Amino acid sequence: MSGLGGQGVVTSAHVLATACSKEGKHAISNPFFGAEKRMAPAESYVRIAPEKIYDRGEIVYPDIILVFHPQVITMMKSYTSPFYAGIKRGGLVIINTDAPLLSPEDTEFLESQEVPVFNVPATTLALDIAGTELSSNMAMLGSLLGVTKLVKMESMDAALQDRFGKKYVASGGTATLDEAIKKKFAKKEQMMAKNMETLMKGFDLGVAWLETLKTEVLV
Repeated sequence: MSGLGGQGVVTSAHVLATACSKEGKHAISNPFFGAEKRMAPAESYVRIAPEKIYDRGEIVYPDIILVFHPQVITMMKSYTSPFYAGIKRGGLVIINTDAPLLSPEDTEFLESQEVPVFNVPATTLALDIAGTELSSNMAMLGSLLGVTKLVKMESMDAALQDRFGKKYVASGGTATLDEAIKKKFAKKEQMMAKNMETLMKGFDLGVAWLETLKTEVLV
Protein backbone atom coordinates (compact mmCIF):
# COMPACT_ATOMS: atom_id res chain seq x y z
CA MET A 1 0.00 0.00 0.00
CA SER A 2 1.58 3.24 -1.16
CA GLY A 3 0.23 6.72 -0.50
CA LEU A 4 0.85 9.99 1.28
CA GLY A 5 0.85 10.93 4.94
CA GLY A 6 -2.63 11.54 6.32
CA GLN A 7 -4.42 9.11 3.99
CA GLY A 8 -4.63 6.26 6.45
CA VAL A 9 -2.26 3.92 4.61
CA VAL A 10 -0.86 2.55 7.88
CA THR A 11 -4.36 2.24 9.34
CA SER A 12 -5.58 0.36 6.26
CA ALA A 13 -2.79 -2.19 6.54
CA HIS A 14 -3.48 -2.71 10.24
CA VAL A 15 -7.23 -3.13 9.71
CA LEU A 16 -6.74 -5.61 6.86
CA ALA A 17 -4.27 -7.69 8.88
CA THR A 18 -6.64 -7.67 11.86
CA ALA A 19 -9.57 -8.81 9.70
CA CYS A 20 -7.47 -11.68 8.34
CA SER A 21 -6.47 -12.72 11.86
CA LYS A 22 -10.12 -12.87 12.86
CA GLU A 23 -10.62 -15.57 10.22
CA GLY A 24 -7.75 -17.68 11.46
CA LYS A 25 -5.26 -16.49 8.86
CA HIS A 26 -1.75 -15.38 9.79
CA ALA A 27 -1.20 -11.72 8.91
CA ILE A 28 1.39 -9.05 9.63
CA SER A 29 1.30 -5.35 8.74
CA ASN A 30 4.50 -3.37 8.60
CA PRO A 31 4.53 0.44 8.06
CA PHE A 32 7.36 2.29 6.35
CA PHE A 33 7.59 6.07 6.21
CA GLY A 34 9.98 8.95 6.83
CA ALA A 35 8.74 12.29 8.11
CA GLU A 36 5.39 12.05 9.93
CA LYS A 37 3.67 14.82 8.04
CA ARG A 38 0.81 15.12 5.64
CA MET A 39 1.57 14.55 1.95
CA ALA A 40 4.93 12.90 2.65
CA PRO A 41 5.42 9.42 1.12
CA ALA A 42 4.01 6.61 3.26
CA GLU A 43 3.92 2.89 2.63
CA SER A 44 2.66 -0.11 4.51
CA TYR A 45 3.02 -3.79 3.74
CA VAL A 46 0.65 -6.62 4.57
CA ARG A 47 1.59 -10.28 4.50
CA ILE A 48 -1.16 -12.91 4.65
CA ALA A 49 -0.55 -16.64 4.81
CA PRO A 50 -2.09 -19.90 6.08
CA GLU A 51 1.02 -20.57 8.18
CA LYS A 52 3.05 -18.50 10.64
CA ILE A 53 4.91 -15.56 9.10
CA TYR A 54 8.47 -14.79 10.16
CA ASP A 55 9.46 -12.08 7.66
CA ARG A 56 8.52 -8.56 8.75
CA GLY A 57 10.58 -6.53 6.30
CA GLU A 58 9.71 -4.70 3.11
CA ILE A 59 7.78 -6.66 0.51
CA VAL A 60 10.05 -6.60 -2.53
CA TYR A 61 7.87 -8.77 -4.79
CA PRO A 62 4.24 -7.91 -4.02
CA ASP A 63 1.22 -9.78 -5.35
CA ILE A 64 -0.96 -6.68 -5.08
CA ILE A 65 -0.15 -2.98 -5.04
CA LEU A 66 -2.60 -0.33 -3.83
CA VAL A 67 -1.85 3.29 -4.77
CA PHE A 68 -3.73 5.65 -2.46
CA HIS A 69 -2.80 8.93 -4.16
CA PRO A 70 -2.15 9.89 -7.83
CA GLN A 71 1.05 11.75 -6.82
CA VAL A 72 2.64 8.39 -6.03
CA ILE A 73 2.64 7.96 -9.81
CA THR A 74 2.63 11.47 -11.27
CA MET A 75 5.23 12.96 -8.90
CA MET A 76 6.98 9.72 -7.88
CA LYS A 77 6.16 10.29 -4.19
CA SER A 78 7.09 6.74 -3.36
CA TYR A 79 9.98 4.80 -1.87
CA THR A 80 9.77 2.44 -4.84
CA SER A 81 10.32 3.59 -8.41
CA PRO A 82 8.53 2.89 -10.58
CA PHE A 83 5.65 2.29 -8.17
CA TYR A 84 5.03 -1.19 -9.57
CA ALA A 85 8.64 -2.39 -9.26
CA GLY A 86 8.75 -6.05 -8.27
CA ILE A 87 5.08 -6.78 -8.97
CA LYS A 88 4.62 -10.50 -9.56
CA ARG A 89 3.42 -11.78 -12.90
CA GLY A 90 -0.36 -12.07 -12.79
CA GLY A 91 -0.55 -9.63 -9.88
CA LEU A 92 -2.93 -6.72 -9.41
CA VAL A 93 -2.66 -2.91 -9.20
CA ILE A 94 -5.45 -0.77 -7.70
CA ILE A 95 -5.15 3.00 -8.06
CA ASN A 96 -7.18 5.75 -6.41
CA THR A 97 -7.97 7.91 -9.41
CA ASP A 98 -10.89 9.20 -11.46
CA ALA A 99 -8.90 9.01 -14.71
CA PRO A 100 -6.13 6.82 -16.16
CA LEU A 101 -2.66 7.91 -14.98
CA LEU A 102 -0.25 5.42 -16.47
CA SER A 103 2.10 6.21 -19.31
CA PRO A 104 2.07 4.04 -22.43
CA GLU A 105 5.33 2.49 -21.25
CA ASP A 106 3.92 1.62 -17.85
CA THR A 107 0.77 0.19 -19.40
CA GLU A 108 2.78 -1.89 -21.85
CA PHE A 109 4.97 -3.33 -19.09
CA LEU A 110 2.06 -4.24 -16.82
CA GLU A 111 0.17 -5.82 -19.70
CA SER A 112 3.25 -7.87 -20.58
CA GLN A 113 3.26 -9.15 -16.99
CA GLU A 114 -0.48 -9.84 -17.14
CA VAL A 115 -1.11 -7.36 -14.32
CA PRO A 116 -4.54 -5.71 -14.62
CA VAL A 117 -5.02 -2.15 -13.36
CA PHE A 118 -8.19 -1.19 -11.49
CA ASN A 119 -8.80 2.57 -11.31
CA VAL A 120 -11.21 3.26 -8.47
CA PRO A 121 -12.43 6.81 -7.60
CA ALA A 122 -11.85 6.24 -3.89
CA THR A 123 -11.58 9.91 -2.88
CA THR A 124 -14.69 10.81 -4.85
CA LEU A 125 -16.60 7.99 -3.15
CA ALA A 126 -15.37 9.11 0.26
CA LEU A 127 -16.49 12.69 -0.33
CA ASP A 128 -19.87 11.67 -1.73
CA ILE A 129 -20.68 9.11 0.96
CA ALA A 130 -18.80 10.14 4.09
CA GLY A 131 -18.33 13.83 3.34
CA THR A 132 -14.58 13.64 3.92
CA GLU A 133 -11.59 12.43 1.91
CA LEU A 134 -10.34 10.77 5.10
CA SER A 135 -12.53 7.80 4.22
CA SER A 136 -10.70 7.23 0.93
CA ASN A 137 -8.82 4.35 2.54
CA MET A 138 -12.13 2.61 3.25
CA ALA A 139 -13.03 2.77 -0.43
CA MET A 140 -9.61 1.36 -1.30
CA LEU A 141 -9.99 -1.53 1.14
CA GLY A 142 -13.49 -2.21 -0.14
CA SER A 143 -12.32 -2.34 -3.75
CA LEU A 144 -9.54 -4.74 -2.75
CA LEU A 145 -12.00 -7.07 -1.05
CA GLY A 146 -14.44 -6.84 -3.94
CA VAL A 147 -11.79 -8.11 -6.34
CA THR A 148 -9.95 -10.60 -4.11
CA LYS A 149 -12.47 -11.71 -1.44
CA LEU A 150 -9.53 -11.87 0.99
CA VAL A 151 -11.83 -11.68 4.02
CA LYS A 152 -15.53 -11.58 4.75
CA MET A 153 -17.20 -8.24 5.31
CA GLU A 154 -18.14 -9.31 8.84
CA SER A 155 -14.45 -9.72 9.67
CA MET A 156 -13.64 -6.30 8.24
CA ASP A 157 -16.46 -4.75 10.26
CA ALA A 158 -15.10 -6.37 13.43
CA ALA A 159 -11.59 -5.16 12.62
CA LEU A 160 -12.85 -1.60 12.17
CA GLN A 161 -14.66 -1.81 15.48
CA ASP A 162 -11.40 -2.85 17.13
CA ARG A 163 -9.39 -0.16 15.35
CA PHE A 164 -11.62 2.80 16.08
CA GLY A 165 -13.01 1.54 19.38
CA LYS A 166 -11.70 2.10 22.89
CA LYS A 167 -9.53 -1.02 22.80
CA TYR A 168 -6.98 0.43 20.38
CA VAL A 169 -4.68 3.28 21.41
CA ALA A 170 -2.87 4.85 18.48
CA SER A 171 0.28 6.93 18.70
CA GLY A 172 2.19 9.55 16.75
CA GLY A 173 0.88 10.59 13.35
CA THR A 174 -1.72 7.83 13.34
CA ALA A 175 -3.25 9.21 16.54
CA THR A 176 -3.42 12.65 14.94
CA LEU A 177 -5.28 11.19 11.96
CA ASP A 178 -7.72 9.39 14.24
CA GLU A 179 -8.51 12.61 16.07
CA ALA A 180 -9.14 14.40 12.78
CA ILE A 181 -11.59 11.70 11.78
CA LYS A 182 -13.39 11.81 15.14
CA LYS A 183 -13.80 15.58 14.91
CA LYS A 184 -15.20 15.27 11.41
CA PHE A 185 -18.03 13.07 12.61
CA ALA A 186 -20.28 14.05 15.48
CA LYS A 187 -20.49 10.54 16.87
CA LYS A 188 -18.34 7.43 16.62
CA GLU A 189 -21.33 5.41 15.50
CA GLN A 190 -21.89 7.78 12.59
CA MET A 191 -18.24 7.54 11.64
CA MET A 192 -18.37 3.75 11.62
CA ALA A 193 -21.56 3.70 9.58
CA LYS A 194 -20.11 6.06 6.96
CA ASN A 195 -16.85 4.11 6.83
CA MET A 196 -18.72 0.85 6.24
CA GLU A 197 -20.96 2.44 3.62
CA THR A 198 -17.90 3.76 1.79
CA LEU A 199 -16.18 0.39 2.10
CA MET A 200 -19.23 -1.42 0.74
CA LYS A 201 -19.45 0.90 -2.26
CA GLY A 202 -15.80 0.22 -3.01
CA PHE A 203 -16.54 -3.49 -2.65
CA ASP A 204 -19.39 -3.28 -5.15
CA LEU A 205 -17.17 -1.47 -7.66
CA GLY A 206 -14.51 -4.15 -7.20
CA VAL A 207 -17.02 -6.93 -7.88
CA ALA A 208 -18.31 -5.14 -10.99
CA TRP A 209 -14.79 -4.48 -12.30
CA LEU A 210 -13.81 -8.13 -11.81
CA GLU A 211 -16.83 -9.27 -13.81
CA THR A 212 -15.88 -6.87 -16.59
CA LEU A 213 -12.34 -8.22 -16.54
CA LYS A 214 -13.58 -11.80 -16.82
CA THR A 215 -15.78 -10.84 -19.75
CA GLU A 216 -12.84 -9.23 -21.56
CA VAL A 217 -10.77 -12.36 -21.06
CA LEU A 218 -13.54 -14.56 -22.50
CA VAL A 219 -13.90 -12.29 -25.51
